[in-house]
Order: sequence, then C-alpha cells, then structure tokens
Amino acid sequence: MNPKKKVDLKLIIIGALGVGKTSLLHQYVHKTFYEDYQTTLGASILSKIIILDDTTLKLQIWDTGGQERFRSMVSTFYKGSDGCILTFDVTDLESFEALDTWRGDVLAKTIPMEQSYPIVVLGNKIDLADRQVPQEVAQGWCKEKDIPYFEVSAKNDINVVQAFEMLASRALSRYQSILENYLTDSIKLSPEDQSRNRCC
Repeated sequence: MNPKKKVDLKLIIIGALGVGKTSLLHQYVHKTFYEDYQTTLGASILSKIIILDDTTLKLQIWDTGGQERFRSMVSTFYKGSDGCILTFDVTDLESFEALDTWRGDVLAKTIPMEQSYPIVVLGNKIDLADRQVPQEVAQGWCKEKDIPYFEVSAKNDINVVQAFEMLASRALSRYQSILENYLTDSIKLSPEDQSRNRCC
C-alpha cells in the first residue's frame, strides 16, 4: 500500500469511569492535557490522520462513557470497530478488576468473531504515587490473554503515542487480512463447479 491509499479505521477506547480515557485521547490527538474533564455521556468522537506502513490512516476514535448505567448504550458503539484500547487506572484496583467484563463486552459485540480482534491495554496515571495495581500483575493478566500492555501517563505524555499506534498497526493488519481473504474467496473457481455445468 502507499500513502495515496487511504484506510479508515474505527477504534474505541473503553474502561471504567474516571480512568482517564478522555485525557488519553486528547493527549494523543491534540497533545493537550486538562485536569478537569466532564464525564463522557454515551460517546464522543475524535479523528486523527497518521501514516503507518506507507498507508494513510484516518483514525476515528470513539471515546466512550464508563458509567455503569450507560454500559448497554455504550456497547452499541463497539459494532464495526477495528480495534480497542482497554484502559484502567493503576491507582484504582476496581478499574483493573473490571477489565475482564469490559473485554468480554467488546468481544461479544465485535464481528467477525473468527478474526483476532486487536486490543491494547493501558495502565494509566503512572505519574501518581498511590499505585494499587502492581505492574507485574497487569502484565501477567495481559500475557495470559496475549494482549500488549502499556504503562502510560496522559498527563506527562508517557507511551501514549506508542500505544495508540500499536493498536492502529494491528487494526490495519487485520483490515488488510480480512480484505485479502474477501477478495480471494470471491474469485475462486473450483473444478467441481465447472464439471456440474456440463450438460452431458
């Protein structure tokens, strides 16, 4: 592929309330950090264009609300997504323990199930001192599920770009693989089909 070729990818960022999803997204897209954000209700969308592997990617990143009462509504935004950033707060053990539920939700709603759906886990707020989730515990959870893990800080812009771009790269590979399989399957001619059409 070349930079003239454009690919649109829909990425989602999910996790419990207050883990810093909006902060991470604004740091990645706008290189800004604010101490105060309003709670995201439902979802908001930010876009960013990057060039990766000689391909121009338009990332449409959906920032979803983490409140429990919006959970069923938020899960409707998962459909059609090409990848997911699963986020927790290293100073909040409950947000880490909720990762299984969030991961289960997104995997249940994404199609096709047979393709490996790209997920990256971010442990945010590593700039804070009162850590409750040891790095080894988070890494162990991710290793068990074969998911890349990044320790990040939206405030200090630590590993934010690397995490988003790893997800974008995995989502692009999956997109190309699905496209290749679709094109290959649609032009196969099998000898049995030809023999059935003979009249005598």
